[in-house]
Amino acid sequence: MTSPSRPIADAAPRPGRIARTLQSWFMHPAQVAAVETLSPRFRLITLEGAALKDVSWTIGQKLQVAMGAGMTARTYTPIFWDAAAGRTQLLAYLHDHEAGPDAAPASRWAAGLTAGAGCRVFGPRRSLDLTGAGGPVVVFGDETSFAFAASLGAGGDADGHLFEVTDVAASRLVLARMGLDGARVIGRQAGDAHLAVAEAELARLAAGRVRFALTGKASSIQRMSRALKARGVPAARIRAKAYWAPGKTGLD
Repeated sequence: MTSPSRPIADAAPRPGRIARTLQSWFMHPAQVAAVETLSPRFRLITLEGAALKDVSWTIGQKLQVAMGAGMTARTYTPIFWDAAAGRTQLLAYLHDHEAGPDAAPASRWAAGLTAGAGCRVFGPRRSLDLTGAGGPVVVFGDETSFAFAASLGAGGDADGHLFEVTDVAASRLVLARMGLDGARVIGRQAGDAHLAVAEAELARLAAGRVRFALTGKASSIQRMSRALKARGVPAARIRAKAYWAPGKTGLD
């Protein structure tokens, strides 16, 4: 097993000539200013660079990061964007705990990342649109949703956020580090039995004048959306964005 804090030699293989040309056309250079290991599966990554300056960013937008060889890229939700300083911050979740050569590209990239490393990015671009009716936003999601919830700041109902997670204790520590210590976490169970608890909690929150942002795993989003609509929550108060689904890439 490779230590999560040890750089992996092939975490960012050099792309071929054609891929480098395409990246130079569509992506912009950035540098890793800092990497903080929050837990074995979470990395808090700060990026900076001239290409990140004078950029218009809106909460909910996405940033794509090239993953080394070819045109492989993965999508992250910036926690903040300082356009004057040319700096942004991402939270990477390693779906593959064993971040070896057979792990997903994003897990290998995040596990092997060190301060000073270069990368190429594309965006920010539209992803989850929160325009419309007012009111605080309650986020339902999972580990991949923590950054989006943190980006909301005062615009989110921090004590209402609800996440399905694999490691409850580690997730609570990470959420506290992100200023979301009031959020609720529910441990995953076989057959998604835990989602019944999530449905009941969202139903309780639906009585208030809050908006819902359903994020994370596609099938969980679908189930929560059906539950909210069954409670009479209008579509104008629900926004949804699937970040991932088992066996699929490129959802966002």
